[in-house]
Order: sequence, then C-alpha cells, then structure tokens
Amino acid sequence: MDGAGSVPVSGSGSGSGSVPGSGCLGPGLGLARCLGLGVWVRVWVWLGAWVWVSGSGSGSGSVPGSGCVSAGFSQEQKEKASEQCFKTTIHSCGDCISSGQYCVWCKQLNFTKPGEQEAVRCDNRSQLMARGCLEHDIISPNNIYGVVRNKPLSDSFNKRAQQQEPIQLAPQEVKLQLRPGMPHTFTLSFKRVEGYPMDLYYLMDLSYSMEDDLRNIKALGTELFKALKSITEHAQIGFGAFVDKTVLPFTNTNKKKLNKPCKETEKFCQPAFGYRHVLSMTDDEKEFKKTVTSQYISGNLDVPEGSLDAMMQAAVCGDKIGWRNSSTRLIVLTTDAGFHMAGDGKLAGILEPNDMKCHMEDNINAKNNDLDYPSVGQLAMQLENNNIQPIFAVTKEVVDIYKKLSEMIPKSEVEELSPDSKNIVELIKRAYNRLSSKVTMTHDNLPADVRVTYTPICKNGESSRDNVGVCNDVGVGQEISFNVTVMADSCMKEQRFTISPLGIKDTLSVAISTNCDCNCEDSSDNNHIQCNNKGKVNCGICSCNPGFVGQKCECDVGKKDESALRASCRRDNGTECEGRGICVCGRCSCHPTETGTSYHGDFCQCDDDHCEKFANKLCGGNGKCRCGICNCNNGYEGSACHCKLSDDACRTPEQTVCNGRGTCKCSQCECKDGYQRPFCEFCHGCTDPCQTKQACIECLFHMDSLGKNCTAACKDSVKHKVVDMFTMTKKVCKLKDAESCWINFKMKQLVGEDKYQAEILKTRDCPKLPNIYAIVGGSIAGVALIGLLILLFIKMCIYFKDREEFKKFENEKTKSKWAEVRLGNYIWLLHQIKLLYQNKWTAILLFCISVRKYTPNLVL
Repeated sequence: MDGAGSVPVSGSGSGSGSVPGSGCLGPGLGLARCLGLGVWVRVWVWLGAWVWVSGSGSGSGSVPGSGCVSAGFSQEQKEKASEQCFKTTIHSCGDCISSGQYCVWCKQLNFTKPGEQEAVRCDNRSQLMARGCLEHDIISPNNIYGVVRNKPLSDSFNKRAQQQEPIQLAPQEVKLQLRPGMPHTFTLSFKRVEGYPMDLYYLMDLSYSMEDDLRNIKALGTELFKALKSITEHAQIGFGAFVDKTVLPFTNTNKKKLNKPCKETEKFCQPAFGYRHVLSMTDDEKEFKKTVTSQYISGNLDVPEGSLDAMMQAAVCGDKIGWRNSSTRLIVLTTDAGFHMAGDGKLAGILEPNDMKCHMEDNINAKNNDLDYPSVGQLAMQLENNNIQPIFAVTKEVVDIYKKLSEMIPKSEVEELSPDSKNIVELIKRAYNRLSSKVTMTHDNLPADVRVTYTPICKNGESSRDNVGVCNDVGVGQEISFNVTVMADSCMKEQRFTISPLGIKDTLSVAISTNCDCNCEDSSDNNHIQCNNKGKVNCGICSCNPGFVGQKCECDVGKKDESALRASCRRDNGTECEGRGICVCGRCSCHPTETGTSYHGDFCQCDDDHCEKFANKLCGGNGKCRCGICNCNNGYEGSACHCKLSDDACRTPEQTVCNGRGTCKCSQCECKDGYQRPFCEFCHGCTDPCQTKQACIECLFHMDSLGKNCTAACKDSVKHKVVDMFTMTKKVCKLKDAESCWINFKMKQLVGEDKYQAEILKTRDCPKLPNIYAIVGGSIAGVALIGLLILLFIKMCIYFKDREEFKKFENEKTKSKWAEVRLGNYIWLLHQIKLLYQNKWTAILLFCISVRKYTPNLVL
C-alpha cells in the first residue's frame, strides 16, 4: 500500500472503513499515520478485544479536531475478540484448519503482499475480511454429525414381547467428523424402564463370627424375595460364600483344623474354604431357601477376610453366576470384618498377581491359594466392565473402612448392618433405590487426543454446569438427557469409543474421525498463470511442477527439491529464516521490524532493536545496537554501555587497583577466585599461607647460616626479615624444622596475588634433652616389678588350685560310708605300735598301713 487508499472495516457507516477527513484506517492499519509518525507501520492491536472503528459519526466517540476516533466495544465485538486463532507452523490450508476452531483460510488469489508468507492467509474470519479477503474465498470446514442407529426408548420391560432387551439410551450409534479444536455437542437421552430386571447376588462371609447372621438370613429368605419382587417382577437372586485363603497365616493348616476350623463344641461346621459359588441366579424362592438353609459356618485365623477375591470371581464368572444381559446387576456383600488386598498374599509366599480371570471349578475358586488378592483398582475395573454395582452391608465396626473402599469403586453403596443382620431386607431396598436413581455417564476406549464433557439436563429441563455427567433422584419412567460435547485436539484416523451409564448395559457407540483437508474447488489447470505457468493453484497457493519452487514457482532449481532449498534457510535445523522472513530460492528475504528497520543476517537472525537497556534507553544511550549486542562508544563499557571506563572506584587507599588481585569493570572489582569485594582484600576460602609457605620460611631462616638458595622454595613470593622481636600485628605462625625446633614467624599479604612480607624470629623454641639415667633406671625398675607381679600371680594360682583340691577332698570324706568291724585285735596292735614309737600320730599311720595290708576288704 502507498497510503492513498482505505481498507474496508466492519462498522455502521458507509462501509468504506475510512474516517472522513482523517486519513485514519481501519483496525490494525494506519495507526502510525494517525499518530503523525509519518511512517507506514502495521500494528496489530491485541489487548483482549479487537477495536472496531465506527464511521457513522453518531456515538462514535470521535475526538473533535483530532482526526482520529476512539474505540467502542459492543457485546458482539467482545465475542469476536475471543475468537482467536493460535497459529503454529502453517504451510497449507490443512495446517491452518487444524490449528483451532477459529482458524480459517483465505484462498483468494494475490491475497499476500510482496515479502509476506502464505501463512498470513490463516487467521480468524474478521481479521482476514479486514485485510480484504472476500467471504466466498474463506475456507472453514464445519463438523459433520450423523445418527447411524436410533431405536426409540422403551417405557417398560415386557418379558413376553418380541423385544427382549428394553432400550434405555438413545441414540445407540453416531458418527462424528470433527475439525481439530472445534467442539461438537449432541444430545443423549436416557429413560428408566419400568419393571427393568434385577439380578442380586448375595455374597456372605461365613467365618465363625457371622454365625447369628447366617441364622437370620435363613429365616429371612421369604421376606427378602418379597422385597425384590416389590421392586421388579423380573428379579433373580443368587448366593455365594467366602472366608479366606486356606494357607498360613490366614488359616490354620493343621489337617484336623482344615476339616473343622470352628470350636470343638460346634456341631455344624464346614471345612475351610476361600470362595464358593452356592446358587446361580434363580427366581425360585423355595430353591433359594433350601440352598441357604444347608449352609454352615467355617473359620480362619486372622481378622480380615478374602472379600475382594470372592467379588472378583463373582464379577468375571458371569456364565456360572447366571447374570442376564439386560438387568441391573447387584452384589450384596455382608461381613463384619475388613478385607485383604493385593500384596497381602506375600505373607503366605503367594507372589503371582491376580489375573482378573475366572477360575471357578466345581463351584470353588481353583486358584484360591495360587494367586494374590486383587487390588482395589482391579476389582473396580471388572465391576465397571461387567456393569455390576456393589452394596457393602457391613457392621458398625468396619463401616468407615468400606466407605473408603466405596469412594474408589463407582456406583457403590455402604449400609450399616445390624449385629444379627435383621435389617438386611430394608438395607438392600434402600441401597438399590439410591443406586438406580443415580445416572452417571461415562466413556470407554477414548482416543488419546479426544476430550468428552457432559452437561446433564435433569429435572424440569434444568442443566448443570459442572460437566460431571450425573443426575440424581431419577424416577422410574422419567426421561433425562445429557449434552455431550466432543472435541479432537489433532488429526486422527477413524476410531471408536463408547458412552454408557454406569451399571447399565446400554451403550452409545461413537465413530470419530477428523477433517484436516480443505475442499477449495480449485482450477484443474496444471500450468496456471498465477504460478508463472509452472504449477497449479491449491487453495490460493502454488503447487509447483518438479524443478520449480517459490511462492509463484519462480525459482528454477533443476534437480534440487524444495526441501533442500528450505533447509538452507534454517540455522541449526531451526525455524525457517528464524520466523522473521521467507525463504526465496534458498535465501532468506527478511521482514521489516516494528520500528521500520529490517531484520538482517543470513537467516534473519539479527535485529538492531532488542539490545539490553539501561535507564530505559537502548544500550544506555552510549552505544549502538548491532544484532542484539551493544557496541559501546569510547569511554563506556558493559552489556548495556552503562559503565564508564574509569578505575577510580576500584582503588584502595594505597592507590592500587583491586589490590592487584582483580580487574576493575564497571566501577567494581572483578576479583580472582576466592577474593572478595570491594577491593579483593580477603580470601576466606584460600589456604592459610602459614601452611603453604612453611618450606619457604624454613629455607629463609637457615639461608644466612647455611648459605642456602631459596628461589625454588619461595619463587620470589616472600620478602623476609629475621628479627629479635615482632613488629607486625598479624597472628604468630609456627613450623617444626628438621631439628624438631619451632620457628616462629608472621606474614602479611602484599599487593598482588601470592605476594607476602614475612618476619622471622631469630631464636627458635627447641625441646630439652632427655634424662638418660632416669630412663634407664625406670626401665630396670619396671622390668623387676613386672617379674615380681608375675611370680605373685603364679603363687596365687597355685594357692587357689590347692584350695580347690582340698575342698574336693573334704567333700569326698563327708560322703564316705564306714562298715562295722570288731577291732579287738587291732587295738592291741595299735597299742604295741604306740609303745614302740611313742607318738600317737605315727602309731596311727602305721596301724592303718598294717590293717590295709592284712585286711584289704576292711573299710575304715
């Protein structure tokens, strides 16, 4: 544009879009000229609402004498403002309509201006029309919705009618072809059928603590049947029982206890078992009573039971249980204990996870002891897949446990069971009414890029905005509906998913696909003049013949292909021309910037408008921006040229710059590693020079006396003086030399890195010589003392050993038994010996020897 014309805009005036006498243009154009900048700058104003200029003059909010008009916002304009087109990478009409529901394509020839990419053809409808695209040249495919099967809803269930399965959900099958990002809403109707069949499976805990409950169930069989028949005439009931796995630690595996796990005094007790299917679905009251009456309690060890195991088998063994295809399926679980879940089987060495399959043989779970308990998630999935709604009838002690379980299982209820189960009939009726009157829509097998929301229209046509798809208190014969909104996020092939009410077999099958192609009804000319007779027009853009590329097929590339040319316009495999230009014959043609300059560089990667600012000025006003980097004027430095080239602020009182341990940048010291600002004076993380310079100090101390050369040890880093007394105020450092004497010194850091001044005391601190005589004498005395202690220890050992032997002798002497013997002759002999030796003890000893010699069998 040269500025002479006007651009049509939406308004209530003449439709030309120009403001008389003003020279102002419509939205998005001419704002710079309106402001008197003298340069054509296209500014696309987007502040959450499009500004539409009214040209009628009445109520337009014009500013007298200004030549410009103010913005006005109507409700229609605000709605249009929300119709944004969030474009991604656009190369074709298909890419455009896949970007969002408000993205449309202009197929008009010569719509783009020189230097513009074809992507400008993609925008929302109002923007394209404002740019001059005609209504009939705008391509915007809509969603396509079709009903494939729609049988009417049933009023009641008639078992004798030809239609065996009542219809509660309509339609039953639909087909959707959606634009990505464009939602489609259709209505789904549901009606509760009167007399709809019900299958109730009574699953009872038969552990020993449920003895009185079993007794009452036997007595309440007739009443339970009447209650079911009062709900629907087409009711059936089945019965199953469970306890727990028959392995330790859950059950006593003693053979006698397995056969009779109850108390010894219990007369009727059946062997331990996990789950047993007792009675398949039946409407025969007598058969039910007879079967339940024949049941007896059993037992196990621990408190939790195998409830989840039993429910899993009841859910997946549908043929054996007898679930009907069209019925409300209920499992009533009665227990007074908690439940085992996945992982508990490891306590018994059962490591194989539950496989969610039917293992019922001879009406018992054949793999009861081989598979782990199911998880709550596994059970919830199988109950939902088989449209089964559980009712947990549990005693007061475990109500809270099963309420937590119910929160994780859709369409389930928890009721408090009286200690003797007498309230079971009323409990079942109450739970059934709550479950059947609550309709919850859900979906299965939903494709990954598809979203579904529900708006229920429940009583009196009132709709809910919470999008949860739930209607409560739905009566028998009452019809409700749901507005189902489906949206695909991306292009996809045809797939199917289902929508159904939880716990009900009726389903809606949805076949969904996407429309990502444009039908532009183009000319069939393969050498169109718009494409320089070297290609055909496809939705307004050229599709070039082999060997030619470009917006108008103007580039002859010979054997090269367009992808190779486009690749040469990408830096590091990035966006083509950085998104700031177009690739023309393998080279980037850069767009102008918002300020009137142009992007530049081989890939349009550079602009001179986006350098760092200081004081709200580009490059601080002290330099020029070149490709995003500030080139500073003389006397300035820094990333934003905000620093003067002066080191005055970095000088110490001694006039050294950063103490020689850093450089002055931007009036601040940039210190070397470890040193800290402001003047790089201290290094708290550096090693103490008292440690690092010990070899140097020792060398310097002995240098004068030994004539050493300390260049290698000190490397000219230490200046030193040997003094009689310290003059520095630094801390005293010590080091031990080769003669074990301590050298005292102090160090002060000089200007520069690793430069020090040292003061070394002339005298050393040397240790005194040892007392040789004291050491030798003490050693001898110590050896002698150790010898005496050893002898004393040996003597004590002998003493205590003798004492021990003497005690043994005394004990044996007290235990000796003496025989009675006449000793007349021996007394005479003893007397003679006494006279001979005149010593009574010597005489006694000789007497004993004589007696032992002549009478060996004598015991003294």
